[in-house]
Amino acid sequence: MRKTIALLTGGTTGEWVVSVKSAATIAQNLDVDKFDVYKIMITQLGWFYEPSDSVKIEIDRNDFSLKLNGKKIKFDGVFIAIHGSPGEDGKLQGYLDMLGLPYTTCDALTSAITMNKSYTKAIVEDIDQLYISRSVQIFKNTAYDIERIKRDLKLPYFVKPNNGGSSIGMSKVNHAEDLELALNRAFAEDSQVLIEEFIAGREFTIGVVKLDGKITVLPATEVVTTKEFFDFEAKYTPGVATETTPAKIRPETRDLVAKIAEAVYIKLNCRGVVRIDFILTGDEEGFYFIEINTIPGQTVTSFIPQQIAAMGMKLNDFYTKLLRETIG
Repeated sequence: MRKTIALLTGGTTGEWVVSVKSAATIAQNLDVDKFDVYKIMITQLGWFYEPSDSVKIEIDRNDFSLKLNGKKIKFDGVFIAIHGSPGEDGKLQGYLDMLGLPYTTCDALTSAITMNKSYTKAIVEDIDQLYISRSVQIFKNTAYDIERIKRDLKLPYFVKPNNGGSSIGMSKVNHAEDLELALNRAFAEDSQVLIEEFIAGREFTIGVVKLDGKITVLPATEVVTTKEFFDFEAKYTPGVATETTPAKIRPETRDLVAKIAEAVYIKLNCRGVVRIDFILTGDEEGFYFIEINTIPGQTVTSFIPQQIAAMGMKLNDFYTKLLRETIG
């Protein structure tokens, strides 16, 4: 029997552009023999289903349903493809939990915690063989000592919104006098900012997912960018970065990375598919945790589709297994 699935896209942050592209990839690869899919746009203006041959139909938020051709449609589950708020920060998950509707992502608590980079690092820092860069968290409406930050942390710094994604509002600071400008840029995106010491090394990202009742670590991707760091442009502009999947690392390093990535997934009580960004220092010696993304991009150029292909699985099969694992 086919399941009726709501595919949520849009959002209220600058990441909605990526969300729309992710939802398009997902919709194209969901098995029509197994799922009836309704793509629903969530914005600050409302929640709507927009059929190709009709005007927008507003979603009834009392029970998350819609009326189409005189028929009330209710959903068996929700595929969340919203990056940033309200899809990735736990808000939608809490709402769906109250309605008893299953969904494809981490639960409300894990989503809220992992959206906060500083809190996430505090939870995973005791995982064996995982390293964390030194950092300072500051708040927009609370006094902070910028000169003390400069004394406590070694240049260069990465300055990033603490609750953001897609590297929006992020800066690399090579000179101390540029720190204030970077803070202003980050505070334009969030009321909390994280200042981290730069970790020199090779940059990687890796997907982790639970399928068929078993945690599966996808092949890692190495990222080399022509820019100073992997920012929004490098992520979503073809040719700016070189992405190698599977990454060329030694077998023993690959096994260690998979072990640590699985430990992070378990420690943060993740579900669905997540993506962990990390840096390998030295001669593949140290694993430095950067951040976790609980609703990773699914665009044609995104990492997760690359990694699924590298492990020899079709996106159609992957999304079917993901929905069966999380929604039933």
